[in-house]
Amino acid sequence: MDNDDYEGTPVQGMAQPAPQGRGGRPGAAMTAGINNAAAQPDVHPQKFDVSASRGFPAWLHRMGASLSFTTYQAGKVFFIGLNPDGRLSLFERTIPRCLGMTFHQNSLYISSLWQIWRFENVLPPGQLHDGYDRLYKPQMSWVTGDLDVHDMAVDKNGRLLFVNTLFCCLATVSGAHSFVPLWKPPFISKLAAEDRCHLNGLAMKDGLPKYMTAVAESDGPDGWREHRRSGGIVIDIDTNEIVCRGLSMPHSPRWHDGRLWLHNSGTGEFGFADLKTGKFEPVAFCPGYLRGLDFIGQFAVTGLSRIRTRNTKSFGGLQLDEKLAEKKLSSRSGIFIIDLKSGDITDWFQVEGAVEELYDTAILPGVHRPMAVGFLGDEVRRMLTMADPAAKKPA
Repeated sequence: MDNDDYEGTPVQGMAQPAPQGRGGRPGAAMTAGINNAAAQPDVHPQKFDVSASRGFPAWLHRMGASLSFTTYQAGKVFFIGLNPDGRLSLFERTIPRCLGMTFHQNSLYISSLWQIWRFENVLPPGQLHDGYDRLYKPQMSWVTGDLDVHDMAVDKNGRLLFVNTLFCCLATVSGAHSFVPLWKPPFISKLAAEDRCHLNGLAMKDGLPKYMTAVAESDGPDGWREHRRSGGIVIDIDTNEIVCRGLSMPHSPRWHDGRLWLHNSGTGEFGFADLKTGKFEPVAFCPGYLRGLDFIGQFAVTGLSRIRTRNTKSFGGLQLDEKLAEKKLSSRSGIFIIDLKSGDITDWFQVEGAVEELYDTAILPGVHRPMAVGFLGDEVRRMLTMADPAAKKPA
């Protein structure tokens, strides 16, 4: 592990609060520059700018929550919260090719290039560390190898589940192997390191895995690339039935409020799968490639990525390009807040520069200002915690 693979930079006082007004209008943005050189003179800085709608800080305050997102392209995990004065607080750590992310109780799980990390919040309720009310410390990891781990979740029994995209299966971690396969689509004839269908998304229902998304119903090496425009599917894990077809590169299925929500990423649409008709029902169009989805109240938190211009094998020829041209829009990277009742995009947070692609988004309810311990310097070496011998041992 190279030292310059892991570093972190807190960024405070980014933006002014806006207790009134809604975001999304021209001139309603707040901007700040971030230079991620940390304290390491030999680390090449990655420069990026952030902006937010005028109402975004007020929305976080009303929800009583903070947000987090991963960007595998830049190898960053970001935490967005509020300073005590109401301004936005942004904290980031560098984790190579971080994709899937899930919060469970006091733990944060993040997949990386060849590991899955478990970070644990070490702050007792009501305690602060340098003004932060959550401090996620790396506690353990599983060495999986490069499985291209996408969505992750923890089931009702405390078992960590993840989408093993390289082998096209749902899997769990192992103390002796790279992974333990749990389920594969019925059309996949063999577990092989060939990314045959680009299985990517996992939806939990009642604490158990229920639905998964794939880019295509293909059974050959990299076969999904030939069906990106309309070959996407949703699979019911319990019945092995395909419950929705005709999608374009679907991602991030989530069960919420009696519906199966997901992204039809190749068209830029967020919506839900009608399980009676087998059709996708769009709710909102977003100017970017959608990945990452979470919910709080009547709002969906979605992640957007810019369209790749160099890799047409993955992103070229999609309807999203045509829709952006029709609406005279350029693609964006960041987070959009969508009102489920109206389909309106009420607020947004945008990232430009070195960060162009997001993968996962997550809401941290009841958290005001989170941070995480990195892998460089004295912090991870000197931050020592001791368990109460009488306390219940965490899973």
